[in-house]
Amino acid sequence: MEEKRKTFYITTPIYYPSGNLHIGHAYTTVAGDAMARYKRLRGFDVMFLTGTDEHGQKIQRKAKEKGVTPQQYVDEIVAGIQDLWKKLEISNDDFIRTTQDRHKKAVEKIFKKLLDQGDIYLGEYEGWYCTPCESFFTERQLVDGKCPDCGRPVEKVKEESYFFKMGKYVGRLLQYYEENPDFIQPESRKNEMINNFIKPGLEDLAVSRTTFDWGIKVPGDPKHVIYVWIDALTNYITALGYGSDDDSNYRKYWPADVHLVGKEIVRFHTIYWPIMLMALGLPLPKKVFAHGWLLMKDGKMSKSKGNVIDPVTLIDRYGLDALRYYLLREVPFGADGIFTPEGFVERINFDLANDLGNLLNRTIAMMNQYFDGVIPTFAGSHNPYSIQLVTAYKEAVKKYEDAMENMQFSVALASLWEFVSRTNKYIDETTPWTLAKDETKRADLAEVMVHLAESLRHIAILLQPFLTSTPKKMFDQLNITDESLHTWESLSLFGSIPEGTKVVKKGKPIFPRLDMEKEIQFIKSQMQGAAPKKEETKEEKAKAEDTKAGITIDDFAKVELRVAKVTACEPVKKADKLLKLQLDLGNEQRQVVSGIAEYYKPEELVGRRVIVVANLKPVKLRGEWSQGMILAGEKDGILSLATIDESLPLGAIVK
Repeated sequence: MEEKRKTFYITTPIYYPSGNLHIGHAYTTVAGDAMARYKRLRGFDVMFLTGTDEHGQKIQRKAKEKGVTPQQYVDEIVAGIQDLWKKLEISNDDFIRTTQDRHKKAVEKIFKKLLDQGDIYLGEYEGWYCTPCESFFTERQLVDGKCPDCGRPVEKVKEESYFFKMGKYVGRLLQYYEENPDFIQPESRKNEMINNFIKPGLEDLAVSRTTFDWGIKVPGDPKHVIYVWIDALTNYITALGYGSDDDSNYRKYWPADVHLVGKEIVRFHTIYWPIMLMALGLPLPKKVFAHGWLLMKDGKMSKSKGNVIDPVTLIDRYGLDALRYYLLREVPFGADGIFTPEGFVERINFDLANDLGNLLNRTIAMMNQYFDGVIPTFAGSHNPYSIQLVTAYKEAVKKYEDAMENMQFSVALASLWEFVSRTNKYIDETTPWTLAKDETKRADLAEVMVHLAESLRHIAILLQPFLTSTPKKMFDQLNITDESLHTWESLSLFGSIPEGTKVVKKGKPIFPRLDMEKEIQFIKSQMQGAAPKKEETKEEKAKAEDTKAGITIDDFAKVELRVAKVTACEPVKKADKLLKLQLDLGNEQRQVVSGIAEYYKPEELVGRRVIVVANLKPVKLRGEWSQGMILAGEKDGILSLATIDESLPLGAIVK
């Protein structure tokens, strides 16, 4: 009898089709795709869902401006989104649209159930509404009289509305947070939800509107349309057939293993959605992972700022794998990151062309030169450098696996690239060109070449969740046609390439090196014009001067200090003063670059507990992202790290 495979259900947000998507949306979906591909590689039965949230006032207004029906409007944009997903080679198993009958019928049943059991009641709403965010806010939640999420103007709204009794479930929600500490990731998002929304008092949620009619009608009261969050959030179960005649997928895949969302919609997914599920008597998702934003130097991407990057432009010029690699390698997942044309071109040239491409090209060329293209038979690891290489490979796989299980994509790729670099170093250590001159060293040369071929095979396997075409190109150039040697299980087999395997005569560069200056200028030219520079006002200048004079306790309270443990440390290339530290904060991993190389050796830091400033915006130092800062003190030229009581758990807040 065939063993039942473990399931894995992952979702992206359903995107609002009010306009064309940009690279920030691609970032979320590519991340979800990498996780889905990784779990498939590990043998899981994966359900990967994405889709579009197509109702609401903003859609109705935009359709009216264009002189088309709302359905015609969303159909055109959704077709573009689906084309983009195909171009990104997103491996989603389903695409849910909230205008589909399968969704609408289930939403009507859900609303009626909640109404019948008294969780929803009819009342009147008066307050502030943000149309772009489809969100209601109280007076105290506004920031300078504007939407706290997007900063746009809000409208005063007064209308009859159905309400959901949120407060009824607050106790159960907090208990769930307590019993499931990994439910909200990163953990800092949980503190935001409790302190900003739950502790001040969770108000009942308006769940219907009467001022527009583009939406699912309330059963028995058609002048009301069901408000977006009940309509939108329930897609995660309606796509599985919940509320339909065939709910087999719901029974198979629910609860979700992870909802992947942007940080701007954490509140809806970690407060409203769990409460709705509690009211329906359904299991809650296992995890909500709220990643940061992919920003530009001048903030969020927007057409008005002229800083929107179209992923299609980058794919057409540089290839899909270059874009996917950049998105998942450049930014520590969970934190905000900054897209720069310079960083994008550097990643292609240094990581993909120099490190990976060069390794493959050199190996293929030497295999043809020294062994007529035939990969030698594996006869074990005898050379001390070969033994070190195999050890490094095993360590890389372990670090990669740990990082992927925690959705730390940049950490997984960094650990893989450590092995890529180690394999390049192996060539320099063993000097095959010298061995080739001595016939008595023929066996030593064969050992080097087969270790290089095997290393490349393993690298190609580990690249499969991230890059869609590069692994196949690597397998093709090595002529490894047996697909059983492309699997996760085959990672445990070092030395399994079939005897007599012959590589290609001449390998084609998988990532041609770019003219940096030329390509940087090209990318900048594709941005939609630069917005005019804003003049600093007198008030802003005065505020800046006041800050120089000193800070208040409120300013200090904004700094988030946490306990972390150094799990790995190494020097930053071409930077004598910098060390790159991998930190464990309990529920998340961070990379921090610190200028302490003059005072500490890397091995002295591994295992030590440090205090890290956890809410600093990430910065790039000598080509490496630093996601925070560790505290240290200096006097008379002697620097020491700030110490912390060993009894404090990792991730604990230092006050």
